[in-house]
Amino acid sequence: MDTSKLFDLTGKVALVTGGSRGIGKMIAKAFIAQGAKVYISSRKAPACADTAEELGPNCIALPMDVSTVDGCRALADALAGHEDHLDILVNNAGAAWGEPFEQFPESGWDKVMNLNIKSPFFLTQALHGLLKAAGSHERPAKVVNIASIDGIKLNANETYSYHASKSGLMYLTRRMAARLVQDHIIVNAIAPGPFASEMNRYARDQGEELAKRMPVRRIGKDDDMAAAAIFLSSRASDFVVGTTVTVDGGLAYAM
Repeated sequence: MDTSKLFDLTGKVALVTGGSRGIGKMIAKAFIAQGAKVYISSRKAPACADTAEELGPNCIALPMDVSTVDGCRALADALAGHEDHLDILVNNAGAAWGEPFEQFPESGWDKVMNLNIKSPFFLTQALHGLLKAAGSHERPAKVVNIASIDGIKLNANETYSYHASKSGLMYLTRRMAARLVQDHIIVNAIAPGPFASEMNRYARDQGEELAKRMPVRRIGKDDDMAAAAIFLSSRASDFVVGTTVTVDGGLAYAM
């Protein structure tokens, strides 16, 4: 058996939502380095364009707000204007909201639940045809949902909708995987721990302090996220279905 191409993404077409910054940008950069053509999407068009320019000619900006079903369908239509198939979809766009229980607003609930759990389902649904066109028995298409260790353990903040959405996304991953595997589409998830991203400001601003409480005594690096995303998007994970890979330096289960 030739294992030299297990992690190779040469010629693959990928779409990464929330790809202009943070974890999405880490994944997009990694895919390009492995030979893929990567479309990145985010709500802010200038940021999306700037990242695409930074990452080079194999990165194409497709800005879109995927917090609504109409936005998910519009993004799928935009991609279909460029490609007749999609090998890899990374549902990474997300939001968080923290506020005391007594004041937690409906707007904070709806914004987070819509983007974190509703949009991964409806974007995958909208891209179902392109994913099926890419997948085969020997080389299935891949969907990777970006969850969080906050779907496994509680953090110290009152992020009610965030916790619920990320926990729900892990189980949604299992349900989607059970259905889509028959179409040669494999669905898995990643639950990141502390990475110095825009969303995780504590890890970004207090990384050294946080590292002291980590089993591995450091926070996540770009390569840590890249490795997990490449694994779940490449030939290497063709027999891995419906699981969540926790990439957190052991934090969630050590607690």
